Amino acid sequence: MAKKIRVLVVDDSAMVRQILAQCLSADPEIEVVATASNPYVARDKILQYKPDVLTLDVEMPRMNGVEFLRRLMPQNPLPVLMVSSLTERGKQITVEALEAGALDFVTKPSSDVQRGLHVMLKELRTKLKIAAQANVSKWRNSNFRPRRTSHSVPKALAESTDKVIAIGASTGGTEAIRYILSELPADTPGIVIVQHMPPGFTKMFAARLNQQSAMVVKEAETGDPVLQGRALIAPGDLHMRVTRSEGTYYVKCKQGEKVCGHRPSVEVLFNSVAISAGKNAVGIILTGMGHDGASGMVAMRKAGAPTIAQNEETSVVFGMPRVAYEKGGIDQLVPIQTISAELLSALSQKG
Repeated sequence: MAKKIRVLVVDDSAMVRQILAQCLSADPEIEVVATASNPYVARDKILQYKPDVLTLDVEMPRMNGVEFLRRLMPQNPLPVLMVSSLTERGKQITVEALEAGALDFVTKPSSDVQRGLHVMLKELRTKLKIAAQANVSKWRNSNFRPRRTSHSVPKALAESTDKVIAIGASTGGTEAIRYILSELPADTPGIVIVQHMPPGFTKMFAARLNQQSAMVVKEAETGDPVLQGRALIAPGDLHMRVTRSEGTYYVKCKQGEKVCGHRPSVEVLFNSVAISAGKNAVGIILTGMGHDGASGMVAMRKAGAPTIAQNEETSVVFGMPRVAYEKGGIDQLVPIQTISAELLSALSQKG
């Protein structure tokens, strides 16, 4: 019999701790080994029970989840799933928690609590199983931090306003995207990004990236042009496609069926870029569970676009890059630390 995933539940609400412990333990693959009412108790129970994964409440008295993560991850990196509220403050803290090392998050139901709780718990169980396979060792001693660089922009790149950079990511992707954008110069060609995230959080994520990168970053809206110096993040729950009209690339954001289990889907974005931009694009697929974007990478490569994937050693979950590579959609499999340099090199090639 397979070893159960050992989980520590950290929440200041006794009722929430009880509900999570009971419902998670009902899954034959999960064992809640302990609960903790605050980060101080959690610290001791981590040492005592050595859990595989933590669930961590975003807002707690004495020390919030972000501060706890900033202390925990450099010393004892563990896969952590945040349990977030849908308040603006809750969203902001959640995005900060992802920067501080949290792997992913689920949101507490805000209406129709009974049905919402069932959906949340199902999602939490799924994400716990993904988290148990994740590689978070890069957080030890805080050695996974983007460095600010002042790239000298290749002349060919500065003149290339007809290029499109398409990036797709899932689990662990928020930090990988932040790493790449923080290293790119302000006049990088337009970037379109799909990161699997629910509505509301993508806007907060874009705003956070906008503060931290030289490029302008915003949540995409239908009709936004893909411009040099700007990165567009697909809105939660909407697919994003790139189209071309009169020499300019634009995005369209709309619902539609889920693709590869996701909305927004990386597959949808990459396929649209393959059609609209062809060899004038560069495709990048980052850490994530599953296969979203793999066939789209193949389509981009066949259309003549250089394609880059994050390697296994630096991926939190080497799912999406692996499938794209195995399908023949990848030119280069490289560490996250060199992706921005490889991108700039690919953009400067005559094509």
